[in-house]
Amino acid sequence: MTGILGLAGIAHFLKPETFDSIVPPRLGNPRFWTYASGAAELGCATMLAVPATRRLGGSASAALMVGVFPANIYTVKKHWHSPRGRAIALARLPLQVPLVWMSWTIALGPAEASD
Repeated sequence: MTGILGLAGIAHFLKPETFDSIVPPRLGNPRFWTYASGAAELGCATMLAVPATRRLGGSASAALMVGVFPANIYTVKKHWHSPRGRAIALARLPLQVPLVWMSWTIALGPAEASD
């Protein structure tokens, strides 16, 4: 999760236009949300990398994965009339489940996760 979030966070700053395009218009300024979510991903990655904050980082990462899900739904809606775009967007939706699960497993910590 640390690597996934770290790379994704960096990508938000290197190629922001890619992420701007999936921000639902009703949220306003897409660049703000692109940078904010990139910073949140980098923050979560940092917390996951530090043993003292790993469990908090897991909780924050799970919340972030749930929080960005509306952008994935918007992407499906946006690309609905493009068979290829729709297929890619639909394929991404279930990928959030293991990301939330992995994050939540980290949040529970070793003792609770193995129960």
